Amino acid sequence: MTAQVWIAIVVGLAATIDDLARRRIANWISAAALAGGFGWQIGEKGLWPGMGQSLLGAVAGFCVFLIFYLLGGMGGGDVKLMAGFGALLGLQQLLIAALWTAGVGGVIALGVVAFDSVRRMFRNRTTDGTDKSGERKESIPYAPAIVLGVWLALVPRG
Repeated sequence: MTAQVWIAIVVGLAATIDDLARRRIANWISAAALAGGFGWQIGEKGLWPGMGQSLLGAVAGFCVFLIFYLLGGMGGGDVKLMAGFGALLGLQQLLIAALWTAGVGGVIALGVVAFDSVRRMFRNRTTDGTDKSGERKESIPYAPAIVLGVWLALVPRG
């Protein structure tokens, strides 16, 4: 396995565990992805081409999810994580990872909706999404979808 894959595995596990446990992604995790990405790209392609590839990937990763953040559908940690992975993957692989992430995220969302529907059958819920205690339903942690999308983008084709 390459260093790129190892960075993706370690950062991905940290992000997933953090998001599932705390419902946040710590800044150090995204920074590790960003630093690892720049380091790996520079080591593979040389100083200027590697920096350019990392920078393009980071900006694209940030912009891809910034729209969803501004619309309120995603947290800032998810945006920063995708920027970090963009630096690691570069522009071309990032676009593949974003497509995988969207697909995986959709499957996870369908699973959560199905689970919530079954749970609702056994629980008295109101029409505004609150239960008897008045608590709002939680959002879906998206780091697992991002991480699986990145990992799938790194699988060799062909």
